[in-house]
Amino acid sequence: MAQETIDLNTSLGYLVKEAASALRAAMEDVLRPLDMTITHYSCLELLAQRPGLSNSELARGAFVTRQSMNVLLQSLERDGIVERPDAPPVGKTLPTRLTAKGRRSLDAASAAVRSVEKRMLSGMTDAEQTAALHALRSMVAALRG
Repeated sequence: MAQETIDLNTSLGYLVKEAASALRAAMEDVLRPLDMTITHYSCLELLAQRPGLSNSELARGAFVTRQSMNVLLQSLERDGIVERPDAPPVGKTLPTRLTAKGRRSLDAASAAVRSVEKRMLSGMTDAEQTAALHALRSMVAALRG
């Protein structure tokens, strides 16, 4: 029985990975002058959209380990970007919130990241963008089953 091989020229999975890699590199390029990493930016964006997330929730949302997120949060807290209570209000979770400085930092980063996304989508019609969004969501759902 012949083993089925993957043709990289027609593999959708490979193309998705290549697109993700190109997107990451472009985002790193625009965030670097802001002294920000993609994880740093993701953390701020998550907190802006869902204030009060825990370390674990932020780690899941940014696709990093809890330990990595904890190190980042300590640094962001020290720099006045986020704030957490000294003691958990309930249970063991320390909810994290952006400070005014954090919101300003996020505003600059969001503008930079939006410029990358606009560039990425510039060759697509609105209908193609909608179809791509639907297709990618469907792929994620199928893989997470």
